[in-house]
Amino acid sequence: MKPSEPRRRQLARAAMALGLMAVLPACEDLVYHPVPISAAQDAAIRTRHPQAQPLEIRAADGAALRGWLLPGSRPDHPLVLYFGGNAEEVSWLLDHADAFAGWDVALVNYRGYGRSDGRPRERDLLADAVAIFDHFARAGAPRRVAVVGRSLGSAVATYVASQRPVTCVVLIAPFDSASAVGQDAVPFVPVSRVIGNVYDAAPLAPAIRAPLRVIVASHDTIVARERSKRLFDAWGGHKEWVTIDGAGHNDIQAHRSYWNAIQSFLVRHG
Repeated sequence: MKPSEPRRRQLARAAMALGLMAVLPACEDLVYHPVPISAAQDAAIRTRHPQAQPLEIRAADGAALRGWLLPGSRPDHPLVLYFGGNAEEVSWLLDHADAFAGWDVALVNYRGYGRSDGRPRERDLLADAVAIFDHFARAGAPRRVAVVGRSLGSAVATYVASQRPVTCVVLIAPFDSASAVGQDAVPFVPVSRVIGNVYDAAPLAPAIRAPLRVIVASHDTIVARERSKRLFDAWGGHKEWVTIDGAGHNDIQAHRSYWNAIQSFLVRHG
């Protein structure tokens, strides 16, 4: 006997649920695109940027998080903590020291990126980001700290700003929730049911009082303007919105106005 139509729909939903449960452990991997570097590449970076000091910070579980500290020109040593996108190895920023207005810049790769140990997971990346802040807080006198996050890193930077006293925040192509970005990309898939509310930044924003500058690309086809605007609107502190005309999600750094937007904000808060 054939099942009734309501029964068929129920069976289809059950099959979908079982399928999602089967792939759930691997789904968070889809968020990340790690970019490791070899020992030879690391050596070449050190040769090309002798002023950059190698960093190794131990996470709570013992994983080594590696990157570079790029000293700035300011005697009071304000510090930028930079958190990159989901396919970004951060050493490329060593070529852009002038954009950071003389601030020291800490460039630490996520787990599985660059020469950092481990495998990226939301809970670890967020905890690691706070550990990086605390590493520098222990290292010397209190200093001004700006957090700068791009795309995926915008959620990481927002988390740090919700947990620690930061001077200011720059978010580039940010979003309210990574799951919502995924849902926009594949509207026929119940993304939040599969991976949960991954990097859900918007609920953290109302309690953050640090001044914010959001920088978005006018032709971003990855993060919809609505996603950025929802986080911006929820922010509890003073906030500014900058649009880089003619830019896309992945080439925003090719526009001089992008670097000017970062630099001018840091100058003001330095």
